[in-house]
Amino acid sequence: MSQLVSVNLSARRVASIILGFLLLTFVSQTSAQQFNPDLFKSLHWRSIGPGRGGRVRALAGVPSQSNVFYMAQVNGGVWKTDDYGRTWNPIFDDQPTGSVGSIAIAPSDPNIIYVGSGEGLQRPDLSVGDGIYKSTDAGKTWTHLGLRDGQQIPQIAVDPRNAKVILVAVAGHPYAPNEERGIFRSSDGGQTFDKVLYKDENVGGADVVFDPKNPEVAYAGLWEARQWNSGRGFQINRQRQDMEAVERRLAGRNYSSESRHRAEFAVSSIRFDCARLRVDDFSIRRWRR
Repeated sequence: MSQLVSVNLSARRVASIILGFLLLTFVSQTSAQQFNPDLFKSLHWRSIGPGRGGRVRALAGVPSQSNVFYMAQVNGGVWKTDDYGRTWNPIFDDQPTGSVGSIAIAPSDPNIIYVGSGEGLQRPDLSVGDGIYKSTDAGKTWTHLGLRDGQQIPQIAVDPRNAKVILVAVAGHPYAPNEERGIFRSSDGGQTFDKVLYKDENVGGADVVFDPKNPEVAYAGLWEARQWNSGRGFQINRQRQDMEAVERRLAGRNYSSESRHRAEFAVSSIRFDCARLRVDDFSIRRWRR
């Protein structure tokens, strides 16, 4: 009986080897076979998503929740992911504007989010917004706060100690002068705003940041930029940059030169004396609160 079982197992092994060889031969011949390219003429590539809604203007993460990020397109609202970016869900679609220029999450409370509407970029196809919004439940609901006539809010800074204290860079109307532009401050969570840095009706706020180690220090940039039609069918951009430093304490150094372009700031959270300014041509002046 044991001999019969052994013979049957050997026969099965041989049959399996032969079958495997035949399958490999068939696959190799199929792979080498040439197909008529006319068979693919009716096939076309198409996008299956996700749709971005244009340029991405703002992105913010939550340091205490490494899986949570918020993203904003210039005219596609605000989106949120809680799975490290694998899937994104729109959380701003019920608001009257989809144009977004900035997102700021309160370091002291990640449930508090400020969104500035209006992309704040000077380009021929820009989109404007209607002020600043706030959520206290991580984007489930939103409240409009104000600065409606600013039309473009390219940056918001939240005091790392107090979520109610914010600085807002308001660029203003892209096609005409207006008074509601510059740097605004709120100490009551956006219920009221005070204009704390202003030059004139043509110069708007471009950037603003708190020093993460010393929030009594802030940096702000002003930008004069205008979009208008020359009457001959094309756009002309006129822009001039003035950089302002709020309580600059970097070894007492001051910088000044002619400036022409927008600048952006980054302040180190490790070295108190280290700040970075990205601009081709700039001027910096002291501004004390």
